[in-house]
Amino acid sequence: MHDTTPAGSADPGQPSPAFRVLQVVLGLEFLALAAVTVWLLVELVTSPASSLASGIALTILTAIAALWLGSLFVGLRNRRPWVRSGIVVWQVLQGALAIGAFQGVFRVAWFGWLLLIPALLAITLVLSRPVTAALVREDADRD
Repeated sequence: MHDTTPAGSADPGQPSPAFRVLQVVLGLEFLALAAVTVWLLVELVTSPASSLASGIALTILTAIAALWLGSLFVGLRNRRPWVRSGIVVWQVLQGALAIGAFQGVFRVAWFGWLLLIPALLAITLVLSRPVTAALVREDADRD
């Protein structure tokens, strides 16, 4: 099989700037979701909820989402190919939350933009050529 690597390409062991920016975006999203999980847990314990069952369920679902996002971050750091699909799914869900923030009774446009801009950036980066090349399996080159 012939080599299609451009002559001026960077060292394969060195991550591209797009890969590093994706790591930063995903890491910040993970930290934000972990902070929201902690905040929900504190609110559940300290404030009376109108529905205790709903408060517990929301906190548990947020914690599960934070764990999932954390595993995606670790997988991206370890250059696992399976993270691409998970990152795209997470960003689509985050985009849907952003759209919900732009409309409805409780409109908060700044929060919608806060969710939408990193989601669009991460989808663009995860589908970019440098990130795709960084996440290619080692054994796929030998086929």
